[in-house]
Amino acid sequence: MKGQAWLRYVLIFFTLSTLFKTVPAVTHYSVPEEMEEGSVVANLAADLGLDVHTLNKRKIRLDTIATKKYLDINKETGELYIVQKIDREYLCNSKMACFLKLDATIENPVRMFNIEIEIIDINDNAPHFRRDTMHLDISESTPAGERFSLNNALDPDIGSNSINTYYLSENAHFTIEIQTGRDGSKFADLIMKKSLDREEQSIHNLILTAVDGGVPARSGTASIIVRVLDTNDNAPQFDKDSYTIYLIENSPIGSLVVKLNATDRDEGTNSDIIYSYSLYTSEKTQETFSLNQNNGEIRVKEMINYEEFKIYDMEIIATDKGTNSLTGQCKLTIVITDMNDNHPEISIKSFLNIAVGTVIAVVSVTDKDSGENGQMDIYISDGLPFLLRESSDNYYELVITAPLDREKVPEYDITFTVRDRGNPPLSDNETVTLELLDVNDNVPQFPQTFYTIPVMENNAPGALLYSLTAIDPDLHENQYLVYFIIEKEIVNTSISILFSINPENGNLYALKTFDYEIEKEFLFHIEARDSGVPPLSSTCLHVRGTLPSQIPPWSPMMPTGTACF
Repeated sequence: MKGQAWLRYVLIFFTLSTLFKTVPAVTHYSVPEEMEEGSVVANLAADLGLDVHTLNKRKIRLDTIATKKYLDINKETGELYIVQKIDREYLCNSKMACFLKLDATIENPVRMFNIEIEIIDINDNAPHFRRDTMHLDISESTPAGERFSLNNALDPDIGSNSINTYYLSENAHFTIEIQTGRDGSKFADLIMKKSLDREEQSIHNLILTAVDGGVPARSGTASIIVRVLDTNDNAPQFDKDSYTIYLIENSPIGSLVVKLNATDRDEGTNSDIIYSYSLYTSEKTQETFSLNQNNGEIRVKEMINYEEFKIYDMEIIATDKGTNSLTGQCKLTIVITDMNDNHPEISIKSFLNIAVGTVIAVVSVTDKDSGENGQMDIYISDGLPFLLRESSDNYYELVITAPLDREKVPEYDITFTVRDRGNPPLSDNETVTLELLDVNDNVPQFPQTFYTIPVMENNAPGALLYSLTAIDPDLHENQYLVYFIIEKEIVNTSISILFSINPENGNLYALKTFDYEIEKEFLFHIEARDSGVPPLSSTCLHVRGTLPSQIPPWSPMMPTGTACF
């Protein structure tokens, strides 16, 4: 509005691959998951040596890397407390160690503290199977002692709260043997302890129960349906029972990992083989590697990242095409080897403060060398309204040196260059794009403040008289304009009965037929208002509607000002 100063808020985004990795001191706490909201974790102010009476003044805040805000600081007591219940399984999935990374930041002067919250697992999940029912086809000629892989149970809890053991319902032909995977997970193999006779019993219904090690223990069950097949007396056999393959990360998609080979001593369709993953093979592995069911080739299906997953264990099943299919199996371990594909990092913390001379970001750099080889200088691009100011060893403050106006300069590219003092010196640089977000700081403006619009008498109702257009240099909703006729009475008649305006495009229409002998002109105001919060408007656009007996040339623009007709 006229005469009123507007405070403009600028939100700054950084997109930066950091130059060097820094390892500051970390304050560590451990809390169990599912703590009630409002529970106090610790007195953070006391642990960090901060004066609790200055926390509000110094604008202490807590930033978290997680998408949800689980903790906050009581600025009156300095206590770190639970804002929202923490579910370890949601936050860290199946990772053994679960940490919530936080940054506590204060101003005047600027200081940052790294906080690490270890989330301790509780037994709040029961074991469950990927499939409630497992189907096994076993030939009656299968010898006793043969083993079959079963669908392992899943429990998102960790440690003693995860799967501890399995139990199989009582039966005369089968037992189980519990196995422990490389990652410590438990799964069960079904062992046939007595030969089957299809003519005696063709279907065996078993119940497999998974029990975790929590107190109290939780359990889950799955049905095993064994169908006894008639004799196809040779099962496929792999060349080896197990394989270990070493594969470099970032191997091209489609590249061959290994070609497995299984043979069947039977003839015809009983020796034709189809390869498949077993139920034991995780969904992650199947998403990463493709298996050709016809020739046993395993190829890379999606990009492999050593930092994300280092070892893939899988079990491959070879099934013949006999009337009563038989299967063979082998275990395959793919070990991912690392390659240097990660850049050093630089740490930047930003502050939403745009006053000239104040800090908007803190940059830290590091060099693992020693002496002059580890001493560094850092620079930014010339000609920008920013400067770098050293705050402490290898920490620099990015300071605004001039007011920022998005309508003049919408974004800045700031190039950070770091160079050590070695001989010869080594250097690197990164460019940050700083975008200024729009605020509603511009009032809509009409090209003229006074319009004279001639209208022929005896006009048709609904006729378009004129198109009025205002301009707003802001963006998005701050730029979207709505047009209004400011209500007034003319000769005891409401202006809204005589004229209407399209609020979206400013088109002005006559709503009735005018008579020159009765009324020769109408004076009213048009307002253009943007959609910002709060909205701004041009409040006194003057419009004169004249009714000549003949349409005269356009009247010259009246002097600008606020006088209305």
